[in-house]
Amino acid sequence: MAKKSAIEKNNRRRRLVARDAEKRAELKAIAKDESRELEERFAARLKLAELPRNGSKVRIRNRCDMTGRPRAYYRKLGVSRIAIRDLGSKGLIPGLLKSSW
Repeated sequence: MAKKSAIEKNNRRRRLVARDAEKRAELKAIAKDESRELEERFAARLKLAELPRNGSKVRIRNRCDMTGRPRAYYRKLGVSRIAIRDLGSKGLIPGLLKSSW
């Protein structure tokens, strides 16, 4: 099980990303628009830099839904390899045959 603080920090980042997504998208569109004036584009970049860093989507870490483990994460299932093994042993994943000898 991962530390509660690490899981909570990641959840806080998810909330910030959801809150700031629209504003970030607007500012990025202005900054990348070649038809706008250079000063306006630069001002958009400065405003983008003032936003909290944790509001950026790349700051979110993929974590296992069951344990919070940050590594060996399978995106398709949303859990780590260890959780897949446990669920497979219990027969809870349809189509998965876990062999053990």
